[in-house]
Amino acid sequence: MKNSSLRSQFLIDPAIIFLNHGSFGACPKPVFEQYHNWQRKLEDQPVLFLGRQYHDLIRQAIQPLAEYLGTSPTNLVFVPNSTFGVNLIARSIRLNPEVEILSSNQEYGACDYIWSFNCSKCGARYVQQPIPYPAVSDEEMLELFWQGVTARTRLIFLSHITSPTALRLPIEAICKRARANGILTLIDGSHVPGQIPLNLDQLGADFYTGNCHKWLLSPKGAGFLFADPAVQDLIEPLVVSWGYKTDPAQSSGSKFVDLLTWTGTHDPAAYLSVPAAIMFQQENHWPQVQKACHELLIQYLPKFSSLTDLPILYHADDQFAQMACIEIPRIHKLISFKTQLYDQYRIEIPTIDWNNRHFLRISIQAYNQPSDLGALLKALEFLIPLHSNEGILKR
Repeated sequence: MKNSSLRSQFLIDPAIIFLNHGSFGACPKPVFEQYHNWQRKLEDQPVLFLGRQYHDLIRQAIQPLAEYLGTSPTNLVFVPNSTFGVNLIARSIRLNPEVEILSSNQEYGACDYIWSFNCSKCGARYVQQPIPYPAVSDEEMLELFWQGVTARTRLIFLSHITSPTALRLPIEAICKRARANGILTLIDGSHVPGQIPLNLDQLGADFYTGNCHKWLLSPKGAGFLFADPAVQDLIEPLVVSWGYKTDPAQSSGSKFVDLLTWTGTHDPAAYLSVPAAIMFQQENHWPQVQKACHELLIQYLPKFSSLTDLPILYHADDQFAQMACIEIPRIHKLISFKTQLYDQYRIEIPTIDWNNRHFLRISIQAYNQPSDLGALLKALEFLIPLHSNEGILKR
């Protein structure tokens, strides 16, 4: 990976081996400067900015994002993050004791809580269908997941790329089968934009929410919600504000957009900086960057597997992109293990306790080097025997 020039474009502390882009992202310097410029313009004349320019500025910012995501601006709104987007749909769907929401056992914990909370209030059932890990083929995943569908299934909620396991699910096939069976779909694409190509109009999901501040490299607090035109009338805002009855002079022409664009005074600088993030990637030949990051993981996953004597967790290379998990022997105190990785080796990486198993989730971004993974490999060779329940590591 020849990315030293790109590495200098990020604000990440050079003393840290940062293998955790997936949690909160990292914003390049030119995009961060644009973010500050928008904040300054807001404070220069707040009434002009928020009172008279806001709607036009948001429309201008959503246009390049819509093009990037393969949809129309009338199908898309900015939200602070994908968790907000999931909440919005969960509160909009009519739930009752006859309804089931079908998901997987590999979803982001906060989103599991969203559905558990809303289903428990109405007597609905939240079903988490197991998906094998190590992964099986996409075709097998589809059939195993579909075993959870019943006559009561109202909506399927799934991650496009899962958070605890970094597994790319066969979303296209699931959405197609769901639509054929009259089942709504909500896809959590938190880790998708900027990591794998996305065309929302072709994907077939009814609702899709994602983050721009992770792999798309925008400032923190920028996400989006997509709704297919056929289901936009199902959505109810979490916050009712002026968009409920929009001034015709400010209307976008879409009730969905109007309801969700203005929810009260806030700082829209992160939203308005999304076009700068898209431009940064275009100017820096991002498909090549993505390919190099993916190939680095392909190169190193067998080395980690050899070290731990545990299998690679993916059936094929296209089941992960710039983020992948490695399984490690169960650690006695996982928090102490993570602390030592950071304090002694200066490696920032998430440790994951999932399904009574322990993992490390590795993110590779433009600022990473092969030496970063080499350092992690050496650290694990020492730390796993020290911390694992088994106390033995294959050498």
